[in-house]
Amino acid sequence: MDVHSPSQRSFNMSRIRSKDTKPELVVRRWLWSHGYRYRLHRRDLPGTPDIVLPRYHAVLLIHGCFWHRHGCSATTMPATHRNFWTAKFKENVSRDKCVVEELQKDGWRVMIVWECCLRGKNADPTAAGEQIRDWLESDIRYGVCERPGRQ
Repeated sequence: MDVHSPSQRSFNMSRIRSKDTKPELVVRRWLWSHGYRYRLHRRDLPGTPDIVLPRYHAVLLIHGCFWHRHGCSATTMPATHRNFWTAKFKENVSRDKCVVEELQKDGWRVMIVWECCLRGKNADPTAAGEQIRDWLESDIRYGVCERPGRQ
């Protein structure tokens, strides 16, 4: 049973951002302070990537663990409307996979940055920034930034 009324639940859900999220802002601040210049949400690229670094021909996709099903402790399943949520999450994961494939097919390097490495207990944004920097400075085509030993 949902603890909120349908109108309150609708209001709560409408406040979930897709741009300028806290994890995205953490990454953007780190990149800018370390001299990396980027573009935001380029609509001409598949999936409208969160951060595009043209000089490195790289994109960063900042994924929320809940919405994109990371598998860490933040990846919970809502107690109500399980059929809806199962289908929704399956669609999100499928779309994520297609976006990464399209970007790579177009020659872009892709890194997924998971929310849990930037926020919450035991998160280390500095370590995440260094992991992103190491990836940017390498020739690796695909990378994942997640908290070491995630739970």
